[in-house]
Amino acid sequence: MKDHKMPLSPLMATGSAFSVAAGRLSYKYGLQGPSVSVDTACSSSLVGLSMAWQSAMSLAAPISMACGVNLMLASTSLVVASIAGMLSGDGRCKTLDQSADGYVRAEACQSVVVDGTSEALTDPYGVSMVGSAVNQDGRSSSLTAPNGPSQQTVLQRALQSAQLSAGDVLGLQMHGTGTSLGDPVEGGALSAVLLGEAKTQAPLALSAVKSCVGHSEAAAG
Repeated sequence: MKDHKMPLSPLMATGSAFSVAAGRLSYKYGLQGPSVSVDTACSSSLVGLSMAWQSAMSLAAPISMACGVNLMLASTSLVVASIAGMLSGDGRCKTLDQSADGYVRAEACQSVVVDGTSEALTDPYGVSMVGSAVNQDGRSSSLTAPNGPSQQTVLQRALQSAQLSAGDVLGLQMHGTGTSLGDPVEGGALSAVLLGEAKTQAPLALSAVKSCVGHSEAAAG
């Protein structure tokens, strides 16, 4: 069998380092301040956005940027996800549906500028970000299994950070991967924190963009 090894190049070292991915953007555009690559799996973009927001609000870096990208360049990752039973058998993500059987992989690239200066308050095209919270599931039944109590905790911390009550939330974008395990756990956490025992609260509108564009993994946030 012929050996098809790739020729060695210095770019193979820098091109595969997460730190260089962020540093290269800072180099290209002359950006200063913290330049950090974040890898927390599906929440990478959201954690990066949270860090950018905290930096902007503390004026450590008044104008910050959070970017997320996911490209499917190697077939092996798709094969492994299929073998693990993570992917939908019919190629459709069906969040909150009884027939939900997995997610659909997608590519994405996006960037958000977070402006903590006073001028940002007058920007007609801006969207206000009023709070943020991050945590980890900790010990759960398995590596990829969600933890309902931990999800409730981060929701409560997000509300506290934004100085909002549960009744102030009328709509929510779910993680919603379209799995028979993850969706019910997430739905239960949302119900416990945002609806509780309230009988008169307006309905909570849930949406899941993964059912429309797929799961862009590290860029899903």
